[in-house]
Amino acid sequence: MVYVFLATGFEEMEALAPTDILRRAKVDVKTVGVTGSVVSSSHGVTVSPDLFIDDIKLDENLDMIVLPGGMPGTLNLEGNDKVQKVVDYCSENDKFIAAICAAPSILGHKGLLKGKKATCFPGFEKDLDGAEFVDSLVAADGKIITGKGAGASIEFGLKLAEVMTSPEVAAHLRSSLQCR
Repeated sequence: MVYVFLATGFEEMEALAPTDILRRAKVDVKTVGVTGSVVSSSHGVTVSPDLFIDDIKLDENLDMIVLPGGMPGTLNLEGNDKVQKVVDYCSENDKFIAAICAAPSILGHKGLLKGKKATCFPGFEKDLDGAEFVDSLVAADGKIITGKGAGASIEFGLKLAEVMTSPEVAAHLRSSLQCR
C-alpha cells in the first residue's frame, strides 16, 4: 500500500501525478486527508481524499508514503503529529519514504537524510540536514526518494512506479505517457 498525504496547501501536481502513475502501474495507492475531508491545494484545487489519516494502518502492508510539497502544505504535514508518527514508522521499518519539492525538508529536519543523496526545490537545500545534495529532478538513495518540484512530478512518479513494480513497468509507462 502507498499512502499519498494531502494537507491544506499541497502542490497538486506533486500529489496527483505520482498517484495517477502509480495507479496506472497497478499499485495500490490511496490519498490520505491530513487536514480534512476535502483538502484544498496551494492553487485552490479541492480534492476528496480516499481516506483520512486516522484510518491508515501501520503494518506490513504499508510499502511507501509520499509527501507532496507546496506551501503551506509542507508545513502542515510537518506540523501534524500523526504524519510524524507515520514517517517514523516507515523509517524504523525500512519502508519507502518519498518527498518532493519542499517536503524533503521534513526528512532533513528529522535527520533521515544523513549520508543520503537528495534533491529539493531550490532554496530548501539548507533543510536537507546531512544529505548529499544532487541537482537532479529525482534522487533515490536506499528507501528515500526525493524530487525537485512540480516540474519533476512525472519523473518522480515514474521512479516510484519503478521501485514499487519494475524498471520494465516504469519504461512502459514512460512510453505510454509520451515521456522521453
